[in-house]
Amino acid sequence: MTSAISAPYRDSTAYKRTTGRAPVNGLPRVADPSRMAPRDAKGLSRVFFDRLRDLEEGTPEYQYARNTLIEMNLSLVRFAARRFRNRGGGEMEDIVQVGTVGLIKAIDRFDLSREVEFTTFAVPYIVGEIKRYFRDSSWAVHVPRRLQELRTELAKARDGLAAALGRDATVAELAEFLGLGEDEVIEGMVAANGYTAGSLDLPAADSEDSPPQGGRSYGDIIGDVDPAMELVDDFHALAPLLGELDDRDRRILEMRFGREMTQAAIGAELDLSQMHVSRLLTRTLGRLRAGLLTEN
Repeated sequence: MTSAISAPYRDSTAYKRTTGRAPVNGLPRVADPSRMAPRDAKGLSRVFFDRLRDLEEGTPEYQYARNTLIEMNLSLVRFAARRFRNRGGGEMEDIVQVGTVGLIKAIDRFDLSREVEFTTFAVPYIVGEIKRYFRDSSWAVHVPRRLQELRTELAKARDGLAAALGRDATVAELAEFLGLGEDEVIEGMVAANGYTAGSLDLPAADSEDSPPQGGRSYGDIIGDVDPAMELVDDFHALAPLLGELDDRDRRILEMRFGREMTQAAIGAELDLSQMHVSRLLTRTLGRLRAGLLTEN
């Protein structure tokens, strides 16, 4: 079985770090692939790739070779992920997981016959997957992919035209430069506002020309939904129903809900028993409720 591995590699440090158990279809059993030094992983990966192309996909031997390749080359993912550690929008663990997806794609598509080092082949896949992750997840609000890409094109066009013209480009100039309609440019500019979101706790400026001062925040000056607004329709529908009541029923409602008098106090003022007041209120409220439900 060991004859499937080249003689020089059988003497290498990486091969000697195997567990000593029986090889898997000509491949050494690696004790802990994820802890292998990059230099050792680079050489041993060629052995695994060479064997992988002869194995049938889905077999235990194939899965062992593929999984070992993934674990041996996780250092490439960690290396690429460090470039994005200060970018924000994602935890390092999430970035590594996304980069690992790119590593797996590279392993599945790599071919030794191309005579390209696997590290050279894999890094663009890993970095591309991470960049795609930031592009899709770092926007404060979701916008279509088309507008996300248009934001990048607009930013480059703005910088280029500003340098050439010595001023900010107009919408018409941006549209002509990009070969787009002005409406598309405006749509892209509006969508770009969704890339980041400011905190409502930031201090608010008194006017567009004055810098923010301490004190009021944006959250303090932004209006909120008034719960009482929900009652406007009810009050509007209730008015004609109240007009249909007799004077005594309207007066009892005003005393109970307007002046917040108790039923006993209402009875004393109208020379009625509390029980009678309670029955009148129940009847009147039931009539109004039925009228409101009919209106809706």
